[in-house]
Amino acid sequence: MNFNELIEQNKQNVRRIIKLITKEQNEDLEQEVYIKVWQNKDKYEEKGKITGWIGTIAKNLSKDYLKSSYVKKRGEFDEDGISQIQDKKATPELKLIQNERQKRIIEAIESLKPKYKEVIMLFEIQNVPYEQIAKQLKCPVGTVKSRLYNAKKELSIMLKDLI
Repeated sequence: MNFNELIEQNKQNVRRIIKLITKEQNEDLEQEVYIKVWQNKDKYEEKGKITGWIGTIAKNLSKDYLKSSYVKKRGEFDEDGISQIQDKKATPELKLIQNERQKRIIEAIESLKPKYKEVIMLFEIQNVPYEQIAKQLKCPVGTVKSRLYNAKKELSIMLKDLI
């Protein structure tokens, strides 16, 4: 497989992982993931999917990034460093807002047609790749992509005020 294709196929997943862990869009970190993949391509063993391997690299680099930014701010790092960074940002008001937001998102997902709900849960929540979803639902990959597109479109309408 061509390296550019590999990047293109994993771009969204890598961005999602970085954003989930660091709570920010970080193109430098994304670049670092692909550099690490390139440097270690010979070490990849085909025991699992390459997507999972790349995802693990993204997770580890994101955690390292958080640790290093915590060290720069505090001058030291302990076992609970990552949770301390997150806890300092989480005021009671912010927690309440986040809980309400999460509740609205869950309600919106629950209100989707079953075929859309199933695809959005598998792809966005469980990070299952298109091909595996297609196999599980016994439908073409194009149908999975179409359902995912339509589910996101409906969710964006329902949650317009949150976006």
